[in-house]
Amino acid sequence: MDKFKSGNYVNQGSYQAFEPTPINRHWKISNSEILDLLGVADRQLGRLDMFSEYVPNIELFIQMHVTKEAVGSSKIEGTRTRIEDIYIDNSNLKPEQRLDKQEVQNYIDSLFNSIERLEEVPISTRLIKLAHKLLMQGVRGKYKTPGSYRNSQNWIGGATINDAAFVPPPSTLVAGLMNDLEKFIHDKNFQMPHLIKIAIVHYQFETIHPFLDGNGRIGRLLIPLYLYEKKILKQPVLYISNYFEKNRQLYYDHLMNARTKSDLIPWIKFFLEGVVETAKLGIKTFDSILKLQKEYDFKLEKLGRRAANGRKLIEYLYKKPVITIDEAIKVLQLSPPPVYRLISELENMDILIELTGNARNREFVLREYIELFLQ
Repeated sequence: MDKFKSGNYVNQGSYQAFEPTPINRHWKISNSEILDLLGVADRQLGRLDMFSEYVPNIELFIQMHVTKEAVGSSKIEGTRTRIEDIYIDNSNLKPEQRLDKQEVQNYIDSLFNSIERLEEVPISTRLIKLAHKLLMQGVRGKYKTPGSYRNSQNWIGGATINDAAFVPPPSTLVAGLMNDLEKFIHDKNFQMPHLIKIAIVHYQFETIHPFLDGNGRIGRLLIPLYLYEKKILKQPVLYISNYFEKNRQLYYDHLMNARTKSDLIPWIKFFLEGVVETAKLGIKTFDSILKLQKEYDFKLEKLGRRAANGRKLIEYLYKKPVITIDEAIKVLQLSPPPVYRLISELENMDILIELTGNARNREFVLREYIELFLQ
């Protein structure tokens, strides 16, 4: 890895574009700090994977993990959506909030769809293009050739290409570089630890910048997809975008440093540190969920015969933690009066909190549960 050559700048007339070196080759990893950190990251991932197996009905909580990832990844691109905004009715959101919400919702849909398709299609240019098409539907980048690699030059930072912070490779090189990246993902001739491999994949994808828009989100989406496809995790429960968002400038600086100085070591260390921190936080979140469930069960016992309906409603809220009265009526299959009473009792217990302050079209949130994902 010490002999890594990131690429070369290619003259394009009025500007220079960066042509990255293909990555599907033999890599030698001898840096002791990287290897030590890799061991720590592997252990924490193993703990997270083991812990997720012992969480009852874990599929109820995957939705919120994915939502947290989508919000974090989209924040890096400038959206201001909160987790609860994803579940609030659009009538209670401002127009700009609705557009931000749609971008986050597209990320969620794209990730879930990609996870489902892994049963038939491995991570590939085909899968990546499909994920991008879903990501861009009906949002700000909808006219920027969704689902297709770019056929024109893009750039990062700067008002024009001439003062850009970084100019990715010419569009004529994109397909070849992406084919090389796909081969690297699946090549078994060159054995490499998975966490280091996906760190390099993410770096290379962001350097190629194959789409006109949405590259950051697709590049980050590849991380949980890879870990799930390679069976590093039995459930898609590690989402690192919040770590990148929290350390946004370092995230950009390490990627850029790898390009300009042909030095991947700082980037890989940063990535592995993110895996460790994110895995520990995931374990803490699952543990807090189990404790909160017990607290809810204790409180619901006070409802007597209505406790069963209380549990049914809260189980629904684990996947969608904001609800209206009409939704609750459908979930519980009861007439309005008993649902109104139940919601009121859950408010009095501080389990549900009303969000809107309206007299009509009120929405209720499972606030303590959402707060577990805001750490």
